[in-house]
Amino acid sequence: MCGIVGLAGDWPAGVLSRLNGAIVHRGPDDSGEYEDREARVALAMRRLSILDLEGGHQPMSTEDEQVWIVYNGEIFNAPDLRRELENRGHRFRTSHSDTECLLRLYQDRGPAMLDALDGMFAFVVYDRRQGILFGARDPFGIKPLYYSRPSGRLAFASEIKALLALPGFRRELDLQSLSHYLSLRYVPGPGSIFRDVARLPAGHAFRYDLKGGAFTLERYWRPRFPPAAAGSAHEDRDRVRAELREAVRRWMLSDVPVGCSLSGGLDSSAIVGLLGEMGHSRIKTYSLGFRGPGEEQWSELHLARQVAEKWGTDHHELVLTPDELLDELVPMVWSLEEPYGGGLPSWYVFRMMSRDVKVGLTGTGGDELFGGYGKWRAYERGLPGYRRPWREWLTAERPARFAHPAESYFLYLNDEEKRDHVLTGAANGLTGTTAWVRALMDEAESAAARDGFTAVDLQGQLPEEFLLMTDRFSMAHSLEARVPFLDRRFVEAMLSIPSSRRTAPHDLKGLLRGAVADLLPAALVRAPKRGFVLPDAMWLRGTLRPLVERLLAPERLRRQGLFRPEVYARFVEPHLSGKENRAGQVWTLLLFQVWHVIFVESAASEKPSITWRDLAAS
Repeated sequence: MCGIVGLAGDWPAGVLSRLNGAIVHRGPDDSGEYEDREARVALAMRRLSILDLEGGHQPMSTEDEQVWIVYNGEIFNAPDLRRELENRGHRFRTSHSDTECLLRLYQDRGPAMLDALDGMFAFVVYDRRQGILFGARDPFGIKPLYYSRPSGRLAFASEIKALLALPGFRRELDLQSLSHYLSLRYVPGPGSIFRDVARLPAGHAFRYDLKGGAFTLERYWRPRFPPAAAGSAHEDRDRVRAELREAVRRWMLSDVPVGCSLSGGLDSSAIVGLLGEMGHSRIKTYSLGFRGPGEEQWSELHLARQVAEKWGTDHHELVLTPDELLDELVPMVWSLEEPYGGGLPSWYVFRMMSRDVKVGLTGTGGDELFGGYGKWRAYERGLPGYRRPWREWLTAERPARFAHPAESYFLYLNDEEKRDHVLTGAANGLTGTTAWVRALMDEAESAAARDGFTAVDLQGQLPEEFLLMTDRFSMAHSLEARVPFLDRRFVEAMLSIPSSRRTAPHDLKGLLRGAVADLLPAALVRAPKRGFVLPDAMWLRGTLRPLVERLLAPERLRRQGLFRPEVYARFVEPHLSGKENRAGQVWTLLLFQVWHVIFVESAASEKPSITWRDLAAS
């Protein structure tokens, strides 16, 4: 696991080291730099050593130094690929480095190598023979890669923080990204919150011609939903069990200790159960609990304990009050880099895990594969005869509010509210967020609304919210977070099961639950989905009220020029007074403002030492 940076074109001396220094948290174990002055190419990395601790130094090259690579991630089928390459005549210098496996695979297949990879990765290859840079990101966007192209040059990095160190970088906002954030609470790609930074989308590769400066993108993976195949419920359950077991086995590849985040929910508990079944004894597990009013309504801590007891894990717990989650709000915002209004608890789980292990498995991805939180249920249940394919409803007579399934996708601020009451006129002409959702859904090669929403989640919320948060929060503590549910072979196998069998309105995860029920305590098998819900309504009216009143004050909004001053009277005052519950809108706006103070107004270049209380008092 690493952080990578690189430059192409004429850049001042010292820039590469400055970029690499900005991501030292991603790899405190090792670092390296390479420069080809004649070709004006420079590569660097920071390494968190997980595999081949002695032999995996980067940047890595072939013997003739004609091909170089910097790479962030893990290739979990690298042992199989290595054997294939050795059979084809390739000779390896390292004992089992997956970095060298990528390098030899590129030598052997070129860009076609991407079809063979199963893992989480972002890498860039410098091919001196062809005079190109070739880079790619894994199919689900588990590992990040950003780039900027000022004056035709190229700079890339694992995190935006590195690109902020580029000479003359302008911290100007991308208003389209801001608009999407207000609806989604995260910034979707391929842009970023900064106008001059883009992200390589999940499942994409790029090619950069060092002579001509041409930069091209190509998509190599997308969610596909094959035609329905025959099968029974029993066969489906057996297939889920077998495929998930193999995915977990593959994703345990490591030369350092591995732990598991154990929330007490179905997904993370299934991973621990499968590890126990495979004979992994005394694996370390970590759970976060809360104390305070209403805690018993959503806590799964007691369920996590039962899983730990069943499989004899080395179990660790951290119990916080909800208000304690806010103690490190500013470091969280700094680590996330872009505005984000979602969950905070994972920060503390990863911090706890990092004290004992370098690798942590999580259950991220299970919800998207098995039900997508039921977002499609509102559409299906809202129409008579909803079992018809959703594309037929686009031309059939139907209620106007269901003109397209994307209309039922949950938004914190809808396009009309943003246009008429929130954003200033500077944001006129932007693409609506509903249109963005609709475009993703329309690309899905399936007639089922459920598949359409799965496609949206796999390309939207999963990579741009949950995986971004997982990567930044874990790497802030120099921990590699792994997500076995997003094993490529497992995902493709699950998407080949018809959605009508993969999930159901009355039991979203019934298939997965049935596949792993014997591995879990009976109480967990029967338990409804829970999970910690941020007490944002309470925070905004109480603990955070001084911060809200300062950062969302009408005069401040007027000076800032992004939002209409009437936002305060329309959303903030009714919530603070208790007349209405506008927590969703106010929390979204407040988290943006905290981000804006840190990254734009203060132009921070390193982690701030202030707290949110300092922001409220200043």
